[in-house]
Amino acid sequence: MIQNIKLQYLRLGASISLIALILLCLAWETILAPLKPGGSLLMLKTLPLLLPLFGILHGKRYTYQWASMFILLYFTEGVVRAWSDVGLSAKLALIEVVLSVVFFACAIYFAKFTRAK
Repeated sequence: MIQNIKLQYLRLGASISLIALILLCLAWETILAPLKPGGSLLMLKTLPLLLPLFGILHGKRYTYQWASMFILLYFTEGVVRAWSDVGLSAKLALIEVVLSVVFFACAIYFAKFTRAK
């Protein structure tokens, strides 16, 4: 019973953080702080985040496993941009880092708790 509740919270945390990261990246590069006025092609960095979305929402363990490594690209980008950008873009990068860490933690613990024993 407690194990199922943990898994539900981990799925919820991973799902919410992934969806929030998708929305953040899209808004960041189109409206909030694009590199060029009117938006830039960096908004396409959102597309790879859509790949694991279906599997995460449906609790597929394999998706949690590979997505936990995949999300580290967004963590790295967030750290670099938080360090090098200024103003709103740096703050958005810090939010990207936090969302990436939350997703990563939820994903690895979900994979750990659902492995066959």
